[in-house]
Amino acid sequence: MTPRLYQTAVLGTFAVMTAIAGPAAAQNSFTVESPAFVDGGNLPADLKCKRDGGDGISPPLEWSGVPDGTQGFAVVMQHYPRGTIEGRDTPSQYWLLWDISADTGMIDRGNPTSIGNEGSDKDGKETGYTPPCSPGTAKHEYKITVYALDKNLDALPDEDDISVDWTAMMDAIAGNVISQSSVTFKN
Repeated sequence: MTPRLYQTAVLGTFAVMTAIAGPAAAQNSFTVESPAFVDGGNLPADLKCKRDGGDGISPPLEWSGVPDGTQGFAVVMQHYPRGTIEGRDTPSQYWLLWDISADTGMIDRGNPTSIGNEGSDKDGKETGYTPPCSPGTAKHEYKITVYALDKNLDALPDEDDISVDWTAMMDAIAGNVISQSSVTFKN
């Protein structure tokens, strides 16, 4: 094979592979992060619960690489308590947020503009964010996932609602997720 023919074959193969992988690669570029902490790092002191010296408000989030066809977003913050198993047990919910507009790319610290609708807090006593307040000295891992959705979640209310718990949220987004991305922190 001549060098020119070899170069043409390699470039042709690359073009075909890029065309095939293009949509999948675009789907995988959806990412979420928090300017308040690095993924897998510790929750900053000012975002801890009041008992631990923080103000107990939600961390800021930013996401990018939104997949084509996204009609809105949902956010879930959860933690699997000691003795529970992911995929088998229901996690503790700390933040359930839906009806986030497709043109939204961030939520400020404390969600001061009340983006979206909020479900039940961790204790089921009110709607909104629950700051992690881990007992003892052992570190616990918390995960915040942003879901890019292909439609609005009609199964959920159009307002904050204490009846929306983790199970109701997961049931509502099932089958409607285009992509998802998570960030974790320890407390």
